[in-house]
Amino acid sequence: MNTNGIQTQSNTATHGSTPTRKLRILQVSARYYPLMGGIETHVYEVSRRMARLGHDVTVLTTDPSGKLAPQEMIDGVNVRRVRAYPAQGELYVAPEVYRWVTRNEGNWDVMHVQGYHTFVPFFAIAGALKAKIPFTLTFHSGGNSSALRNAVRHTQWQMLRPFLSKANLLCGVSHFEANQFRQAMGLPMSMFRVIPNGSNLPQLQEQINPNQNKIISVGRLEKYKGHQRVIDALPYVRKQYPDVQLDILGVGPYEQELRERAQTLGLTNIVEIKSVKPTDRGGMAAALAGAGLITLMSDYEAHPIAVMEALSLHRPVLVTHTSGLGELADRGLVQSVPLTSSPVQVANAICEQLRHPFIPKDVELPTWDGCADQLVSLYSEIAK
Repeated sequence: MNTNGIQTQSNTATHGSTPTRKLRILQVSARYYPLMGGIETHVYEVSRRMARLGHDVTVLTTDPSGKLAPQEMIDGVNVRRVRAYPAQGELYVAPEVYRWVTRNEGNWDVMHVQGYHTFVPFFAIAGALKAKIPFTLTFHSGGNSSALRNAVRHTQWQMLRPFLSKANLLCGVSHFEANQFRQAMGLPMSMFRVIPNGSNLPQLQEQINPNQNKIISVGRLEKYKGHQRVIDALPYVRKQYPDVQLDILGVGPYEQELRERAQTLGLTNIVEIKSVKPTDRGGMAAALAGAGLITLMSDYEAHPIAVMEALSLHRPVLVTHTSGLGELADRGLVQSVPLTSSPVQVANAICEQLRHPFIPKDVELPTWDGCADQLVSLYSEIAK
């Protein structure tokens, strides 16, 4: 498939077949299991599948706390952890990543850097260039609630450009993301591939009947994720659905503000903020399956895993028409509202979804098996 000139890797899954060549794969991610989020879920899901296919997979990650094991085997994947500084925050300055990669202990055929938003990619790519290891990077871009971080984003991209221009290939999880970075960095179209996140959760042990009055807003508790937009719409939703309930699934620094917002609007009894352990994939499947509507009113998403998981469970989804969310809406997978919508407009869209749930039919969603196969194909293309 080719959209806007950027190639999408084939989604034809051949998972389970014997690999024609055993690859030595190094995945580099700032965070990894037991720390979990969108990127961590991606790396966890594809790495263990590659290992099952017979490849030698190592995840090189950081441990700012210094409390995790420096080395362990998880689901057939060798996990190596090095220190990152400072212990708190998201800078992840980790010079040991460079030293570890340049030693090239595994004689890697290929290195994959997962995520661009910390200093880890600088150390990893510099090490790969020194050790002459072919490499690729997937951006996994996301929004941010910090005005400063958003202001310096383009500066960060330009700092990365000399490093990324030496990549064998670069990956986006959506066409939106791939085109955004291609244009921002002025790199040739031929360097980019699109490999979407998988969507499948563990199969439920028993059928769950959704509660048509329950809305679930998913995502980390950050302002940019837009949970407050759903809260603000609830008073208007209640005029048509007096028994409506809202579960906000996530953790993060914006929790207190969300609780105060619900209290101010007199919604304390119908808004519940809770979380599902990131490693509890069955628990997440049960939570999403039990909802009448899933929402993600975010300012920015490249290719949100939670939305894809909701779609895999045949749940209707309402999003803001922006970034990669707009791409999903344009493909007819979800319903959307403009990012600038008022609480009344959001409420009207929610009520319409509760009244007439939009669930796409006969849609082939990407799977983690397919994602792993596509990555192995890409690695085979660039491996030394």
